[in-house]
Amino acid sequence: MLQKSVHEALNAQIRHEVYSSYLYLAMSAHCESKNYSGIAKWLKVQSQEEYGHAMKLFHYVQERGAAVVLQAIDQPPVNFGEPLELFKKVLKHEQKVTGLITGLYELATKEMDYPTQFMLQWFVTEQVEEEKNVTDIIDQIVRVGDTPVSLMMLDRQLGVRASK
Repeated sequence: MLQKSVHEALNAQIRHEVYSSYLYLAMSAHCESKNYSGIAKWLKVQSQEEYGHAMKLFHYVQERGAAVVLQAIDQPPVNFGEPLELFKKVLKHEQKVTGLITGLYELATKEMDYPTQFMLQWFVTEQVEEEKNVTDIIDQIVRVGDTPVSLMMLDRQLGVRASK
């Protein structure tokens, strides 16, 4: 059985993960409207991944015999700027999620909830990967510049991302 504090924190994290999915879907729509279809596809795949993260937590809470309590999701912004600005927002968001996951891990440690610590290790590793992927994209944009040609090439490159 989950401790009440861990149970509530996991339910809150489900909301954060669903919001992440929603945010990346909004970013994808923004990019489609700017004719960055490759970046839009990358963000749609990212949205699907985030939803998968929410479902991983959802199932874990249920496996531990606790109730999943879905919470309201905030409306994401509509405008995200040009690709460099957008990916900086993605990185900032991923860093926020990393902090949330770290906080959850610390709580599970405090409560001596070893199964939750073990499950959260996957998320800790995933966040390292998420931040690195976005940092690499930002570095590419900075390195080649944000000229129309370089953004077109980046858009094409990101468009080949496949779902996991």
